Amino acid sequence: MSKTNGSCCAGPGYASPQEAMKAPRETVVYTICIYTGTGIEKPDYLATIDVDPDSATYGEVIHRTEMPNVGDELHHMGWNACSSCNTDGSMERKYLIIPGVRTTNFYIVDTATDPRRPTLFKTIDGNEIKAKTNLSAPHTVHCLGADIIVSMLGDAEGNGPGGFLHLDKDFNIIGRWEEDLGAMRYNYDFWYQPRHNMMISTEWASPNTFMPGFDLEDVARGKYGQHVHFWDFANRRVEQSIDLGAEGMIPLEARFHHNPDSTHGFVGAALASNIFHYHKDNGTIEIEKIIDVPTVDVEGFPVPMPSLITDILVSMDDRFLYFSNWLHGDLRQYDVSDPANPKLTGQVWIGGMLGKAPEVNGHTVDGAPQMIQLSLDGKRLYVTTSLFSTWDNQFYPSMKEKGGIMLIVDCDTEERGMTIRDDFIIDFNDEPHGPARAHETRYPGGDCSSDIWV
Repeated sequence: MSKTNGSCCAGPGYASPQEAMKAPRETVVYTICIYTGTGIEKPDYLATIDVDPDSATYGEVIHRTEMPNVGDELHHMGWNACSSCNTDGSMERKYLIIPGVRTTNFYIVDTATDPRRPTLFKTIDGNEIKAKTNLSAPHTVHCLGADIIVSMLGDAEGNGPGGFLHLDKDFNIIGRWEEDLGAMRYNYDFWYQPRHNMMISTEWASPNTFMPGFDLEDVARGKYGQHVHFWDFANRRVEQSIDLGAEGMIPLEARFHHNPDSTHGFVGAALASNIFHYHKDNGTIEIEKIIDVPTVDVEGFPVPMPSLITDILVSMDDRFLYFSNWLHGDLRQYDVSDPANPKLTGQVWIGGMLGKAPEVNGHTVDGAPQMIQLSLDGKRLYVTTSLFSTWDNQFYPSMKEKGGIMLIVDCDTEERGMTIRDDFIIDFNDEPHGPARAHETRYPGGDCSSDIWV
């Protein structure tokens, strides 16, 4: 985005979160679609979806950018540039970096030349990354000024703790970003807040543990994470690791406030089904549980069913926290104006294993809300249903034959609350090569998990 689109400066992104909220609304979104794990021997792809209500193709997949290989399991993606390089006129938010978590292949996709028809610009071979860095299984992609950092969940053999891959602006492999992992055993998500020299990283498990599927016994064996790690960002070292204990099992997504002057943020513990709030006070990091989603006894389920908090988001103005409960099947909105005292202000049900919303907008939901992405103005939440292929097959086996869906949930930022939009549903059962799963979504102009301010 240029200075004519809400930025004071020559580079991409926006001068502040407040400026980002004034940006033009998204007209297309990009969503990862995967055939990995479905039995369909076709490459995963990036779907371009028309979300402009005034368009003749509103609510349709208008283009598919197919990757060159089969079996990548595209998962998360990120931009080559964001508001962290807002003052750099040589940079442009032009490329989506889309790695395959199973192959470690990276695909660099040009979305700027024709935003409605993205094209593959470059491939980085996963074997080259493994050979040069002893890292595999890429997850979170963040730009840092002109450079790019990617959390990697394993070593070249699929064991923990993984680390962080460092690419330059031309997508050359610099090497490993971190200097010292400390006592870190596993890796997953990360977010940084440079004005406070802070970074947080979280833990899932080693690729060799989570890739085959979920085994409850692996939790007892200590094969899943329960720590969060706070970093000395400038020196690239873990400064403090905090054990969240049984109430913090599998801490996945982490989000700082968008306000770069704030040290506040949130972590969602997936298996424990809790939300933690953290901040730095007089140089000391404090973290506490602020939301507890109760387990539910479900016939045939081996233990009381956790909600499984798999994705969280903070609105651009830091007023609202959203998260998805992938097993229970609900999506929640909390007012976090006081981040230590959240108030539940909205809830919708979409599929799930509790049977509360087996159909939405006339379509059967084979899955539940999982990945969520929020518009810059905080008014539209895009929701998809796939978590990870082997876990999908285990908990929602019908998704393999029926595919995933995308919905839009309208968010009321004045009166508060959420409503599922009734004129929009993308049913990925109808894709040209057969049913596909849908995972993460990004917008060309940025969204609520793309941009960081320095």
